[in-house]
Amino acid sequence: MDSTKDITVGQVVMSKAGRDKGRIFLVHDIIDAQYVSIIDGDLRKLDNPKKKKIKHLIVYNTILSLKDKFEDNININDAYIRKLLEAFKGSF
Repeated sequence: MDSTKDITVGQVVMSKAGRDKGRIFLVHDIIDAQYVSIIDGDLRKLDNPKKKKIKHLIVYNTILSLKDKFEDNININDAYIRKLLEAFKGSF
């Protein structure tokens, strides 16, 4: 998968290349056809998401419903993101 057409905001991904290899992230935003921004609430916080190529990510089918919360500006903070991703750390 080298395109963002099948990826949505809030989808769980794992980095397969780079310093963050093996870490679980959430898709924060879709930048263009090849890039997304990802967050994990720890190294990559909401105010500083990482721009990452799709080919360097393993994309999982799990989608957390954060898109509506980002658009409605509901209080989402880094601790909330870490709590959501905690359940996925040992399962993949």
